[in-house]
Amino acid sequence: MAIPLSPEAHARLQAELDDLVVRGRVEIAKRIEEARALGDLSENGDYHAAKEEQGKMELRIRQLRAMLDDAAIVEAGPDDGTVRVGATVTVDFGDGDTERYLVGSIEETKEGADIVSPDAPLGRALLGRSVGDNVAYEVNGRTLAVKLVGIE
Repeated sequence: MAIPLSPEAHARLQAELDDLVVRGRVEIAKRIEEARALGDLSENGDYHAAKEEQGKMELRIRQLRAMLDDAAIVEAGPDDGTVRVGATVTVDFGDGDTERYLVGSIEETKEGADIVSPDAPLGRALLGRSVGDNVAYEVNGRTLAVKLVGIE
């Protein structure tokens, strides 16, 4: 299943991957080698910490590669007044308590907005809706409702 990413998020993730593969791997290899030079590996905290960091870095590299391989770059389309992937929405939970959400991948970022996946119940319910719509969605067998009060 394709992961929707804005062109900006795609470029940021590609830059992170490039940095980890080129600079990150060299730095961690150097740290491991320096720790090895300290002697007994069984009680060498620097060595074990560097190896753990290497494992986490390699996991992130695999995650980034998989995400970028499956990415669908979503360009901002013509503003037709409906919610689409990449839109920032403001919803009212019924008591005047409003929240801003960017409808997109967890890897997206938007100042002042939380992320809601288009595959999540709220994200799915918002897609295609217009300002003023009352939007019902189901979570854990309960029906919840919000009012869509803004689209950016």
